[in-house]
Amino acid sequence: MSVFVTVGSTSFDDLIQTVSSPEVLQLLADEGFKKAVLQIGKGNVIAEKSDVIEVEWFRYKDSISQDIQDSSFVIGHAGAGTLLEHKPFISVLNEKLMNNHQSC
Repeated sequence: MSVFVTVGSTSFDDLIQTVSSPEVLQLLADEGFKKAVLQIGKGNVIAEKSDVIEVEWFRYKDSISQDIQDSSFVIGHAGAGTLLEHKPFISVLNEKLMNNHQSC
């Protein structure tokens, strides 16, 4: 099983930092996840390698559809492109983005 984390075209360092923390990676591994793929966009936080789960990251691709399809679960900032993929999904508000527009 794998989890895909996406921040879209912006940055969401708080999300990437949290998901790539040793504690969260251990929780994912405990739940049977073998791999975490992180799309970090313009962010400054770079995920480090882990001893408990494989971690990959990239900034952008022409399309993340295959990454979403290959994942068992998606965590993201509630971007329209991600929500339309019909995968199990956790949406995380980015309160620092565009005057907290996602809270509406």
